[in-house]
Amino acid sequence: MAVTASQVKELRDRTGAGIMDCKKILVETDGNMEKAIELLRERGIAKAAKKAGRVAAEGLVEAYIHNGKYGSLVEVNSETDFVSNNEEFKQFVKDIAMHIAAVGPKYVRREEVPAEVIEKEKEILKEQALNEGKPEAVVEKMVEGRLNKFYSEICLLDQPFVKDPDITVGELLTNLIAKIGENIVIRRFARFERGEGIEKEESNFAEEVMKQVNG
Repeated sequence: MAVTASQVKELRDRTGAGIMDCKKILVETDGNMEKAIELLRERGIAKAAKKAGRVAAEGLVEAYIHNGKYGSLVEVNSETDFVSNNEEFKQFVKDIAMHIAAVGPKYVRREEVPAEVIEKEKEILKEQALNEGKPEAVVEKMVEGRLNKFYSEICLLDQPFVKDPDITVGELLTNLIAKIGENIVIRRFARFERGEGIEKEESNFAEEVMKQVNG
């Protein structure tokens, strides 16, 4: 079937894929927009997986600070300097730095979570499920399901992207890899929050006011 320019534009706007890729996939799916989006995502993931083993040692280090209260520093690597200077790549790195500052993940990916942390969480989740009266037969499946939620709270790549909660940071990264055509790796980050870790003296605000009035 004939594909219109407006269809190509809509698919490009919704997926970020190249014009020719959008046109080709729309022809392949007879203009079915949802099928075209699904296929583009599937093939994007496949492309990204093929690039995952390639060395990425270039890239950028980006900082984000919010009102002097909290901030982050992140390193995102690419394969070449050419991609490091790509505006879309630069925006991605800025967005990731902002996300880290706002959401506060503890690890980049699941593989970085220490085994003892996972085991402890599994024990807690299992105990919770048993306390809810769930039968032993389904407890293990429940634990695995809830463990995914745990990962989404502490692992950057599993978290819903702060600017678009419909996709995870990992999916955002995969889409960028498929679009740019190079391996891109979020290597490491650090997050800072003003006063974090400092024990603060608890005070009674009302008592302080009275002292000033009576002083």
